[in-house]
Amino acid sequence: MPPAPALQTRIPKRPAANTLVLLALWIVFYASFTLYTPALLDDADSVHAEVAREMLLRHDWVTLYANGIRYLEKAPLLYWSMAASFKLFGVSAAAARIPLALTVLVLAFALESFARHAFRSARAGLYAALVLLSSFGFSLFTRITIPDAMVCLWLTLALLCFWRSESKVPPPNLEPQTSNLLCYVFAACCALGVLTKGLIGVVFPVAIVLIYLLLTRGPRTAIDRIRQLHPLSSFAIFLAIAAPWHILIALANPMQGHPGGLVLVHGHLFVPLPTQGNVHGWLWFYFVNEQLLRYLNLRVPRDYDTVPLWLFWGLCLFWLMPWSAFVFKSLEHFCLWGRPSHCEENAGILRSAQNDNTLLVDGNEGNTLTNATSDGLFSRAHLLLLVWALVPLLFFSLSTRQEYYILPALPAMVLLIAGWFAQECGWQPITDRAKKIRRANLRATTVLLALGAIFAASALVFLIRTHAPAHSTDLAQLLQQNPADYALSMGHFLDLNAAALVLFRLPLALAAAALFLGPLCAYLLRKKNRSHAATLVLAAGAFGFLLAAHLGLQIFAPVLSSQQLAAAIAPQLTGRAGEPPALIVIHQEYEFASTLGFYLRRPGYTQQNGQPVAINPVHILEGRSSNLWYGSFFPDAPAIFETPQSLAEKWPGPQRIFLWQDMANQPSPLPALPGPIYIIARSGGKEIVSNQPSQP
Repeated sequence: MPPAPALQTRIPKRPAANTLVLLALWIVFYASFTLYTPALLDDADSVHAEVAREMLLRHDWVTLYANGIRYLEKAPLLYWSMAASFKLFGVSAAAARIPLALTVLVLAFALESFARHAFRSARAGLYAALVLLSSFGFSLFTRITIPDAMVCLWLTLALLCFWRSESKVPPPNLEPQTSNLLCYVFAACCALGVLTKGLIGVVFPVAIVLIYLLLTRGPRTAIDRIRQLHPLSSFAIFLAIAAPWHILIALANPMQGHPGGLVLVHGHLFVPLPTQGNVHGWLWFYFVNEQLLRYLNLRVPRDYDTVPLWLFWGLCLFWLMPWSAFVFKSLEHFCLWGRPSHCEENAGILRSAQNDNTLLVDGNEGNTLTNATSDGLFSRAHLLLLVWALVPLLFFSLSTRQEYYILPALPAMVLLIAGWFAQECGWQPITDRAKKIRRANLRATTVLLALGAIFAASALVFLIRTHAPAHSTDLAQLLQQNPADYALSMGHFLDLNAAALVLFRLPLALAAAALFLGPLCAYLLRKKNRSHAATLVLAAGAFGFLLAAHLGLQIFAPVLSSQQLAAAIAPQLTGRAGEPPALIVIHQEYEFASTLGFYLRRPGYTQQNGQPVAINPVHILEGRSSNLWYGSFFPDAPAIFETPQSLAEKWPGPQRIFLWQDMANQPSPLPALPGPIYIIARSGGKEIVSNQPSQP
């Protein structure tokens, strides 16, 4: 059979309607009520916001500080963006979340552009953005101020630039001609990735590109291709962006005293602990301890846990729900795409582009894509995305890992799913291959419908057999405590049980409706071969589930945050004339109640001898560990760590003391304190006690 005629169409532009729909969805689900609620959570969420707040107070954009102590383990870009937001909009939880909300917006349109270029389809672009915006994982981990969504953005932009250079149609037997600009933007994105989360910012994109080039060209031709990518000038761009901060912070935080080095003992690396005034500088701590030793599970202090490998890979499906039902089929499509038996059927997709102007194009006007050329482009696009998805997963499979470390792999899966959906909608005329794709998607939708029906039925039985609790019920009293799981970022959610779920009746009902009605409507539409409408309806159900999840997070927030306790004592922090300012003490690690520092604006700063000095920092009782641990050994660190003896000496004095403690997860019982102990406030299983009664 003769090949289909060559087509001469451009890469489809993004329809204005798509732009408006995506902007509206972003505003509703990422840039409106979700900015304000819930309150910032204890641990990373509020610690990172506090670092940005202190960055403004100290006027120091090089060295990060938390509670007046060096915070050396993180790259700065997230904190720079939050500090800039605080400068523009004031210090608040909403301002802290704006940078990540904007990150999601740019990432959505980056994936939309990537899908249009890779799959030659405007609908593929729409699907990619919808899948991203409606995925549970991206929604959840942009509610918490962690940098991983930014890592996804820089990785996506870098690989989009690379693919733009790859997808240009070259003359016969020649490599694509690559513009300097695409290479320089690739290098800039790698540098921004490094400034966001360390070395993986450059390791991931470079590794993905190298593996892709080796698989598609072999070693010798891959080297020739690399030479065309302007490696020397691109590396100069990378250094110009990434190097200055690294140099400045290394100079500002040199080694202090005489710390020990790594020691090999009986075949095992031993990492010596710092002592007061004897501590390695930033270079050792950041690159050796936080990058190398963390990867090898030897980092000090050992204050973290690791997700089991089976769960880590399984979370791919959970964070992408409900779209994960189509992941395996999209991979199967990659395996089948390049087979000769499918070439003529693939040509059917290309011919349909003449009708809807959504498929098949080259980036340069007037260039022609033959069926063979386009077939190769689609196959290479799928290969690049497959390599992209696997590199982060395999990398972290060999190291310690948290639940959100999977995020850099998810944009590739989003694109694979979007490409799969676009092919389902593009078959004209209907071929056997087209029918197979539609049947596969109908089966996947059937699985979603069955799971949604089971969940909805279970939720309905639960809602009928239970009653709404009293308004004053404290969720923490109903939870089943599992302290061993709290080192995981989502560990507290494992405390949920049937008794606690009675407080989640509304979000549970909304989730049941979304998970059942979305797949049901999608199933009915797919039965009528209305594939595009079915995908849009499934997206609507996914957004409904995000709303339910947000309401559930609001209900759970008092357990995860100390903001309500901060609000209870805020009016009492200012003492009478002549009295010293109140002392706030956390009976745990700082991260367990870090929202106190952010919401109570502790510490403040003053200038002494031209240097910023923290005033009234939060003190820590029996919790010298985690993020403040290493910086606390520097000679200029404020003396914030209390012992039971030092606190007992201060308790009967004139200074008012507010002591925070977790009633269910104390490191030890409340120490014996002379004088009365007054309970000031309780919330979420936590309480604040004081040496003085509440002021009227």
